[in-house]
Amino acid sequence: MLEMPTKYLETHTREKVYIVAGAEFGDQEGHVLIISKALYGLHSSHLQWSEPLADVLCSMGFFPSKAEKDIWIRDEGDHYEHVAAHVDDLMIASRIPEVIVTALVNEFNFKLKVIGPTEFHLGCDFYHDEQGVLCYAPKKHIKKILDNYSRVSGTWPKVAHSPPINGDHSESDTSELLNEEDQKIYQSLTGALQWVIQIGCFDTTAAAMTLSRFQAMPKVI
Repeated sequence: MLEMPTKYLETHTREKVYIVAGAEFGDQEGHVLIISKALYGLHSSHLQWSEPLADVLCSMGFFPSKAEKDIWIRDEGDHYEHVAAHVDDLMIASRIPEVIVTALVNEFNFKLKVIGPTEFHLGCDFYHDEQGVLCYAPKKHIKKILDNYSRVSGTWPKVAHSPPINGDHSESDTSELLNEEDQKIYQSLTGALQWVIQIGCFDTTAAAMTLSRFQAMPKVI
């Protein structure tokens, strides 16, 4: 697992962007400052980073997967090496990952912050079972959802096989709508549930999608 802490600062922006310096710039207050690096928040920042990264990986012999362009593959004859890129996080699957890491640092001058076996990535815990097989499960992510729910509601979630009650017709419910703050909490919790599906807990799909139907106008129950 690799992480590059200054990914956008390693590439230049092609946008013509400037700011008028505020008081926090001291003597330069009022000056027009030209932004030359692909800082966070610019529309093309990610593109300006991903293009040079793609050039580097291509020069190393990798090619993008037809199924997912951010997964890069290299044929090593008796096996394939993979690099999965998520913004500045690179997950490497290789028999000798040090070769790839060394090339990124020494040949392409990438600044790497975290280097080591993958233990947690995009909400998933990675671990090996008793047979040494690499496994993943969103344990920490689910625990965080439960903790957030308990913090907001003051109680632990009730065990339920399905969000709706038998015979309930939520569409015709005339209960009071949640206030703006509680609506944001509801949307945050249901959004976290949707991510659980994305990272492998497909058995929660029906429940999460049922709750998501009411994100625009959740009601008091």
